[in-house]
Amino acid sequence: MFLMRRLVSALTLILFLASPAFASLKVGDNAPDFKLPASLAGQVFTFALGDALKKGPVVLYFYPAAFTKGCTVEAHDFADAIDQYKALGATVIGVSHDTIDVLNKFSVSECRSKFPVAADADLKVAAAYDSILKAAPKYANRTSYVIGRDGKIAYVYSSLDPGKHVENTLTALRQLEGKQ
Repeated sequence: MFLMRRLVSALTLILFLASPAFASLKVGDNAPDFKLPASLAGQVFTFALGDALKKGPVVLYFYPAAFTKGCTVEAHDFADAIDQYKALGATVIGVSHDTIDVLNKFSVSECRSKFPVAADADLKVAAAYDSILKAAPKYANRTSYVIGRDGKIAYVYSSLDPGKHVENTLTALRQLEGKQ
């Protein structure tokens, strides 16, 4: 009986770790407001979601860790597309658990000084957005949110593969702005 329970527990854990992590905040939910230390082009400032929303929609993306392969690819993709985001009136902000010192470097080299990245060292903001990796709870899941001017979530996409985050959020912004 003991071995059977251990086997069932092990199988449950394997299935849990193998299943994709999905954000539980849904389209139409209010986006949790936050302020975090951020870096743009190596310069530190305070990013406030409420202030950014006064200017237009916000693309908020969580990523596991600066200078890792997938996160570097994703940062390059967002940097390459920043003019498209700006044309849609959107602000892009990346968030990870990294320290602001690490993000000062990441914002210059990988974000190419095109958009800010914010330090959520204790992952409180990631937790508020249900964007914690279940298999590695010290890291944010790779999840992108499009937040409308009204502060409501207009789009959510979760995938550890960085390949579709930019394409999907741009499509969602175009739909939000009625510019298909």
